[in-house]
Amino acid sequence: MVNLATARVTLGVAALAAPGLTAKVLGLGASDPGRDYLARMFGAREIALGAGYLLSDRSGRRMWTRVGCAVDTVDIMSGLRTRPGLPLWSTAAGTGIAAVAATLGAAKIAKDLFG
Repeated sequence: MVNLATARVTLGVAALAAPGLTAKVLGLGASDPGRDYLARMFGAREIALGAGYLLSDRSGRRMWTRVGCAVDTVDIMSGLRTRPGLPLWSTAAGTGIAAVAATLGAAKIAKDLFG
């Protein structure tokens, strides 16, 4: 979970510092102020989730794991919707990343609950 939280912070910083480049790498289309704004919002969210986990004690980390898993699950559901004009590989990559993160979170939650 520490590696996942560190990756969240890293991705978030990249999205804040270079939203156009981050969006381009993710295949999100041509440069657009609205797209860059949303990339920065995504970056802030990822930093909050990752830093919240990293800066918390054991019980706080349990809470942040659950919050992160919930957010990643919503990302999966969003990715499963048809996205006209968005490349399939981009949608699949984003959904896949969210699925990996949600799976890691769910495994940690199960371990916390059931030992």
